Amino acid sequence: MKYGEILKKLRTENGLSQQEFTDRLTINRSTYARYETSSTQPDYETLERIADYYNVTIDYLLGRSSHPKLSAERDKDVNEEVEELMKLLQAMPDEKRKEMEARILAYAQGLADANND
Repeated sequence: MKYGEILKKLRTENGLSQQEFTDRLTINRSTYARYETSSTQPDYETLERIADYYNVTIDYLLGRSSHPKLSAERDKDVNEEVEELMKLLQAMPDEKRKEMEARILAYAQGLADANND
Protein backbone atom coordinates (compact mmCIF):
# COMPACT_ATOMS: atom_id res chain seq x y z
CA MET A 1 0.00 0.00 0.00
CA LYS A 2 1.33 3.48 -0.85
CA TYR A 3 1.87 6.03 1.90
CA GLY A 4 -1.00 8.17 0.59
CA GLU A 5 -3.44 5.27 0.87
CA ILE A 6 -2.23 4.61 4.42
CA LEU A 7 -2.70 8.26 5.40
CA LYS A 8 -6.22 8.29 3.99
CA LYS A 9 -7.07 4.98 5.68
CA LEU A 10 -5.90 6.24 9.07
CA ARG A 11 -7.77 9.51 8.70
CA THR A 12 -11.04 7.90 7.64
CA GLU A 13 -10.77 5.18 10.32
CA ASN A 14 -10.55 8.01 12.84
CA GLY A 15 -13.63 9.68 11.37
CA LEU A 16 -11.82 12.84 10.31
CA SER A 17 -12.19 14.99 7.24
CA GLN A 18 -9.02 16.32 5.66
CA GLN A 19 -9.88 19.76 7.04
CA GLU A 20 -10.40 18.46 10.59
CA PHE A 21 -7.13 16.54 10.52
CA THR A 22 -5.09 19.35 9.04
CA ASP A 23 -6.57 21.83 11.51
CA ARG A 24 -5.47 19.59 14.39
CA LEU A 25 -1.92 19.29 13.05
CA THR A 26 -1.78 22.81 11.58
CA ILE A 27 -0.91 21.51 8.12
CA ASN A 28 -2.14 23.15 4.93
CA ARG A 29 -5.13 21.12 3.70
CA SER A 30 -4.21 21.25 0.01
CA THR A 31 -0.66 20.12 0.81
CA TYR A 32 -2.02 17.26 2.90
CA ALA A 33 -4.44 16.30 0.10
CA ARG A 34 -1.40 15.82 -2.16
CA TYR A 35 0.11 13.53 0.49
CA GLU A 36 -2.98 11.32 0.35
CA THR A 37 -2.73 11.07 -3.45
CA SER A 38 1.01 10.31 -3.12
CA SER A 39 1.80 13.19 -5.47
CA THR A 40 4.07 14.86 -2.89
CA GLN A 41 5.85 13.54 0.16
CA PRO A 42 5.70 14.96 3.67
CA ASP A 43 8.97 16.09 5.21
CA TYR A 44 10.41 14.23 8.20
CA GLU A 45 8.94 16.58 10.81
CA THR A 46 5.47 16.23 9.29
CA LEU A 47 5.83 12.44 9.19
CA GLU A 48 6.77 12.49 12.87
CA ARG A 49 3.75 14.59 13.77
CA ILE A 50 1.38 12.35 11.79
CA ALA A 51 2.90 9.18 13.29
CA ASP A 52 2.63 10.65 16.79
CA TYR A 53 -0.97 11.72 16.22
CA TYR A 54 -2.05 8.23 15.12
CA ASN A 55 0.40 6.44 17.47
CA VAL A 56 1.98 4.46 14.63
CA THR A 57 5.54 4.08 13.35
CA ILE A 58 6.91 6.10 10.46
CA ASP A 59 7.75 2.75 8.81
CA TYR A 60 4.03 1.96 8.86
CA LEU A 61 3.13 5.35 7.35
CA LEU A 62 5.62 4.76 4.55
CA GLY A 63 4.32 1.26 3.84
CA ARG A 64 7.56 -0.38 5.02
CA SER A 65 5.79 -2.28 7.81
CA SER A 66 2.40 -3.96 7.70
CA HIS A 67 1.85 -3.43 11.43
CA PRO A 68 1.22 0.07 12.81
CA LYS A 69 3.45 -0.44 15.86
CA LEU A 70 6.42 -2.28 14.30
CA SER A 71 9.46 -1.06 12.46
CA ALA A 72 10.14 -2.58 9.06
CA GLU A 73 12.90 -4.76 10.49
CA ARG A 74 10.78 -6.05 13.38
CA ASP A 75 7.81 -6.63 11.05
CA LYS A 76 10.03 -8.82 8.86
CA ASP A 77 11.24 -10.74 11.91
CA VAL A 78 7.68 -11.30 13.15
CA ASN A 79 6.53 -12.50 9.72
CA GLU A 80 9.42 -14.99 9.58
CA GLU A 81 8.56 -16.21 13.07
CA VAL A 82 4.90 -16.63 12.11
CA GLU A 83 5.88 -18.63 9.01
CA GLU A 84 8.03 -20.91 11.15
CA LEU A 85 5.22 -21.32 13.66
CA MET A 86 2.78 -22.19 10.87
CA LYS A 87 5.13 -24.91 9.62
CA LEU A 88 5.34 -26.38 13.11
CA LEU A 89 1.56 -26.28 13.52
CA GLN A 90 0.97 -27.98 10.18
CA ALA A 91 3.25 -30.84 11.22
CA MET A 92 1.21 -31.52 14.38
CA PRO A 93 -1.61 -34.05 14.62
CA ASP A 94 -5.02 -32.38 14.07
CA GLU A 95 -6.19 -32.50 17.68
CA LYS A 96 -2.95 -31.07 19.08
CA ARG A 97 -2.82 -28.43 16.31
CA LYS A 98 -6.34 -27.21 17.09
CA GLU A 99 -5.48 -26.94 20.78
CA MET A 100 -2.32 -24.94 20.02
CA GLU A 101 -4.15 -22.68 17.55
CA ALA A 102 -6.76 -21.87 20.22
CA ARG A 103 -4.04 -21.06 22.75
CA ILE A 104 -2.19 -18.84 20.28
CA LEU A 105 -5.37 -16.98 19.34
CA ALA A 106 -6.22 -16.42 23.02
CA TYR A 107 -2.70 -15.11 23.62
CA ALA A 108 -2.86 -12.81 20.59
CA GLN A 109 -6.26 -11.50 21.71
CA GLY A 110 -4.82 -10.78 25.14
CA LEU A 111 -1.99 -8.80 23.55
CA ALA A 112 -4.45 -6.87 21.38
CA ASP A 113 -6.65 -6.09 24.37
CA ALA A 114 -3.62 -4.91 26.38
CA ASN A 115 -2.57 -2.58 23.54
CA ASN A 116 -6.07 -1.08 23.37
CA ASP A 117 -6.09 -0.17 27.08
